[in-house]
Amino acid sequence: MHDNGWLGSAAAVPSENNYESCSPAKLARPATIRVRVEERRSGYDRRRLSARTFLQGGLYPRRRNGGRRRTDTIELVDWHEPHLMFLAVAILLLSVTDAFLTLTLLSAGAYEANPVMRFVLERQPELFATVKMSLTGVGVLVLVACARLTVFRVIRVSSVLRGCLFCYAGLIAYECWLLQHVV
Repeated sequence: MHDNGWLGSAAAVPSENNYESCSPAKLARPATIRVRVEERRSGYDRRRLSARTFLQGGLYPRRRNGGRRRTDTIELVDWHEPHLMFLAVAILLLSVTDAFLTLTLLSAGAYEANPVMRFVLERQPELFATVKMSLTGVGVLVLVACARLTVFRVIRVSSVLRGCLFCYAGLIAYECWLLQHVV
């Protein structure tokens, strides 16, 4: 029971000298004990996110599990499984290969199917690789950071990363097929 900073209730325990005077109804009724609880926290919240937080967490990872409280619903950690590093690097390497093959196909007369990248190619073609790597890198970074979460409470985000890897591998295979048959 909360009452203006006072807490607590406990069952009444009879003393030896008045045991006979206590009826069973009085024994079952809880007595209220009031205790003053003082606030010990300062106003500073050390859990705030900043650039220093990400830098220190990246260099000296500590949290390998989610939060300690049962109410912590997001499981962001500092340390990630080694297979996520493989997935991230593989996706980025396939993205570089995709950019190279796309430019090769464009020089052979193909067109860019991705509307965002087509816009970049029409406006500033020299930024094509930079924009492609940036978009892919940010996406992979977000997916790795959220790898322990689930999508729609069904699919783990790490499985989404695996799916991205297989899709990129399929795209590279398709572009190689186009190079053999079109060029």
